[in-house]
Amino acid sequence: MTRTEPARFRTRITELFGIEHPILLGGLHHLGESGIVSAVVNAGGMGFVTSRSFATPQAFRTDLQRCRDLTAGKPFGVNLTISRRPGFNRDLSAWIEVALDEGVRLFESAGSAPDEIVEPIHRGGGVLLHKCPSVRHAVTAQRLGVDAIGLVGMEEGGHPGANQLPSFVNAAYALSRVTVPLVVGGGIGHGRQIAAALAMGADAVVMGSRFMVASEIIAHEALKRRIVELDEHGSMAILGTIGDTWRVMVNETAREVQRLEAAGARSHREFGDLILSTRTIERVYEAGQVEEGIVSLGPAAGFADAIVPAADIMAQLMREAAAAARGFRQMCEFED
Repeated sequence: MTRTEPARFRTRITELFGIEHPILLGGLHHLGESGIVSAVVNAGGMGFVTSRSFATPQAFRTDLQRCRDLTAGKPFGVNLTISRRPGFNRDLSAWIEVALDEGVRLFESAGSAPDEIVEPIHRGGGVLLHKCPSVRHAVTAQRLGVDAIGLVGMEEGGHPGANQLPSFVNAAYALSRVTVPLVVGGGIGHGRQIAAALAMGADAVVMGSRFMVASEIIAHEALKRRIVELDEHGSMAILGTIGDTWRVMVNETAREVQRLEAAGARSHREFGDLILSTRTIERVYEAGQVEEGIVSLGPAAGFADAIVPAADIMAQLMREAAAAARGFRQMCEFED
């Protein structure tokens, strides 16, 4: 292998998912559709079409069919969010049925415990990775029969749960208690972190924020340009006071939510339309008004330095990971 060739990392996750690189693109609400997912899959990783992004099961089915065409039959996955809110899981069974019917066999779930979806996914020949915010939840998911665990830290863009531990602390504890393949996520945006996760014993990483500047992401170019301008301090946590911590891009809307919290707001209703996804879709993703909505984002976005195709991001990450792995190997001395 020459010094310009990327390393090949073989792990239980690359084998389980049949992928070249130990990088998973997690579900991206409203943005996780066939364009970006297929781009990551075609570049050697795994991506998950976000079922909750679609208004109807038929719209979801149509995008799965498009993703199958764009990947030329390569396996790709589906993200399922299991909500605690009454009525929000009414389409969960339909999403699983549609996905299995369209040939999808790889699933990522997040949110509440996956006890109701393990059996139908396995019955359909599928594999389930459940994403958790804490070791306790990971152990429970393993007991319920999931095939792999995704463990995220407080740095995760979006909803990392009530966990206050960073990603690598979380993972270090989990590795002594979880026997199924382990994926680490939260704040990961550089290949050095991928190499570090694998060296620690993890089987892959799950990412999201780093890919927000991919040219395939269906969001306004103004948002991507804003993210390119950010550094590692470009995200902030909101809504922790109401038990719904949300790590988001720093902008005027997020600051207003923070001001309302400081003034005593303690329910979703008190924040009005500031936190509604429809506002973000219409004003930020579609119109490019980057101050006018809440955008899920973690500090890993600080590593994004250009708007480029997802394949270029993947290649850069793997070059960085290879360089870090070589450096680590050169430092190691083993006694017989």
